[in-house]
Amino acid sequence: MRTHRWRTCFLSGLALWVASVVVTYWTGNHNLLPTVVLLGSFLVPGSFVVWAHERYGQDLGTDRIVSCFAVGGIIGVLGASLLEYYLLESSLWLYLGIGLIEEAVKAWALILLTRRAPAAGVRHGLVLGATVGFGFAAFESAGYAFNAVLTEHGYSLRDLVSTEILRGVLAPVGHGLWTAILGAVLFHERRGNGRFRFNLPVVLTFLGVSVLHALWDSSHSVATWIVGRLTETRWQRAVFELGYLPSPTQNQVELFAFFSTLGLVLVAAMGLGWLGLIVHRARREGDLPPRRRRPRPPRPPLEPHQHWYRPQAPPKR
Repeated sequence: MRTHRWRTCFLSGLALWVASVVVTYWTGNHNLLPTVVLLGSFLVPGSFVVWAHERYGQDLGTDRIVSCFAVGGIIGVLGASLLEYYLLESSLWLYLGIGLIEEAVKAWALILLTRRAPAAGVRHGLVLGATVGFGFAAFESAGYAFNAVLTEHGYSLRDLVSTEILRGVLAPVGHGLWTAILGAVLFHERRGNGRFRFNLPVVLTFLGVSVLHALWDSSHSVATWIVGRLTETRWQRAVFELGYLPSPTQNQVELFAFFSTLGLVLVAAMGLGWLGLIVHRARREGDLPPRRRRPRPPRPPLEPHQHWYRPQAPPKR
């Protein structure tokens, strides 16, 4: 039964977030900033989780969805922060290391919270994996929003709002998408007794989503390198060799925005295409319901004068 509660959650949450931003700007009351941070960070991830639950995961139970979203998200951000602090250093492979660590932590949280749940198959893996991923994205966005609001000149409501809008727009093709893909393969390969298998498909899927994660995080750095290779001038190179960052030209700023946006679009397209292949295979195998098609309205019967004249076919010889 579809109740479309996700629309109510999204529209009401969006209205409350806009009202919080307006009241904070109008009154200058900084006590409302945590409200703006929490509403903006959890609006899109929470709405997508409600949509996935009411459409594909009503048999999983609300308590399991809430625990995967909240507990899985907290476990993910805590584990990723600790491992990245102790294991990663600034190097060429930094973004790949971030992708491997964060996807591994989210997968471990998903397995930990669902190890006793009688769930298996692509449908359950998609819903539970997306729930853990969106929980991770919500808490991570809250951290980015908190850092954006604190500047050297005081509180910046404009930076906070722009950060939350950007991360809200990109949330559906980020953590939730990658963990949904991994969860689908993980639950598809799950044994009948509930034990998870870490076979070749699961390992390859984990490496694949980690690479997508790394490409997503490194899109700005790659765009900067491309712009530098294409448009770097002699004086900018000289200033950089002296240990200073040269000011970019307007042309370089526009090229950077183009290449960074293009990189995000390409990575998102690869992730959505991968998810589409998984969904198509699951529908073919009967693990997901077929795509709903709106029935065509019945056509009224034609009057005798409305029929086209059809000559009779010649008799067969």
